[in-house]
Amino acid sequence: MAEHIVRSYDNDLQGLRQRIAEMGGIAEKMLGDASQALVRHDKPLAQTVIAADSRLDVLQREVEESAILTIARRQPLAVDLRETISAIRISGDVERIGDLAKNIAKRALAIGDDVKPQKIVVSLKHMNDLVLGQLKDVLDAYAQQDTAKSLDVWKRDGAIDALYTSIFRELLTYMMEDPRNISFCTHLLFCAKNIERIGDHTTNIAETVHYLVTGETLAIDRPKNDRSIDAAVTGG
Repeated sequence: MAEHIVRSYDNDLQGLRQRIAEMGGIAEKMLGDASQALVRHDKPLAQTVIAADSRLDVLQREVEESAILTIARRQPLAVDLRETISAIRISGDVERIGDLAKNIAKRALAIGDDVKPQKIVVSLKHMNDLVLGQLKDVLDAYAQQDTAKSLDVWKRDGAIDALYTSIFRELLTYMMEDPRNISFCTHLLFCAKNIERIGDHTTNIAETVHYLVTGETLAIDRPKNDRSIDAAVTGG
């Protein structure tokens, strides 16, 4: 972007970008660590994830307050206004990603050392890795203002939904086979849903990046392959 005549305005925008970059780094680490805590039964790591969420909350408030002050003081137009609004949107999505990662960590603590179906745990780890890749790519797309990369993330979300549906069906089967499985399978189901929701937030960010760069919203429907409702109705 071209430099502004008012240097302090450039500083305002750079401050927003830096805070979002810090938020993104925290959210990525929280998501990766939450997954490891679940797989390894690592309670201290889960506690670390939970504790990290407070910093995200602080940064989101700072982004919102700074963006609002920037709008009030500078009265930006066109792409400058879009960047300020986009910062508010993206910070909200990243903060929610942190909340969801924290919830996965809490589930890991609740499950503890209970025996879990290893196949499901592996599937959850794979799903988490895919979503983490989406998060990294979409944050790069924002930093680089790369609409092609953001659209690629947006298109990949359908695969996450399909994997979630598969995991949902498997967990439903385990619960139907033995009522003793219901407790830990319920926790795993919530973990899977949290990961799926994180994928949704990455696509929200992708849409915001597209809006930031082009000034237009995506005119096509978001790809969705979540068939978990059908699975619940049919019993698998």
